[in-house]
Amino acid sequence: MPHHNLFNLSGRAALVTGSSRGIGRAIALGLAECGAAVAVHGTKPGPVLDATLAEVQQLSPRSVAVIGELSEPAAAERIVTDAVAALGTLDILVANASVQLRKSWAQITQADAELQMQVNFHATLRMIQAAAPGMQHRQWGRILTVGSVQQQRPHPDMLVYAASKSAQENLVRNLAKQLGPDGITINNLAPGVILTDRNTDVLADEATAARVRDLIPLRFFGEAEDCVGAALLLCSDAGRYITGADLVVGGGMGLP
Repeated sequence: MPHHNLFNLSGRAALVTGSSRGIGRAIALGLAECGAAVAVHGTKPGPVLDATLAEVQQLSPRSVAVIGELSEPAAAERIVTDAVAALGTLDILVANASVQLRKSWAQITQADAELQMQVNFHATLRMIQAAAPGMQHRQWGRILTVGSVQQQRPHPDMLVYAASKSAQENLVRNLAKQLGPDGITINNLAPGVILTDRNTDVLADEATAARVRDLIPLRFFGEAEDCVGAALLLCSDAGRYITGADLVVGGGMGLP
């Protein structure tokens, strides 16, 4: 295959959770630009989701929106089912949506912990369970979970979030051995400090920003688009021989 075709996703269908904004939006646009029909996911209808879908459809007209709140246990399977119903199949699953609560470890409630584990881990497992059989039948699939540099550098005020991302990465390594014989790759993309809505308020404080920047060997914060190249590699034929990997996109922040 010519090298320029390795990233060609024409004829493929993808679901990207949490893709109305941030990293998920950037990945959805990248997949659409490479030819995939994309199910853009949001927790509820609204202008932000509509705007993202409109941009994605300019690149890939068959793309659609799917709605679902992943804090509800039944939602994960329903979101996959809705994506398949709209697109006809599902070749690529990007589990990007997550919940991050900042609290001292001693103040974490049971509800705080359960919410983060439900969205960040349990929903990912349920979506894979729903999406994998179709991929196994076609003997081709790409599953990408979006983790965090906190797998290696857990933040003291995000104990459960960091733990949920470590659990997700362990799930990826486990399933890579089980799904590989069926032509399915599964990998984890672990962003570092990316300038999304989640981080911009915290980093608006100059002292905090300087302290965090000093932890990054490249000495700058990433943009959502910095995650797209890695995602495209792991969701296309360009990455067909990569599975069970944890690819950190963090400017070197995850280094010991």
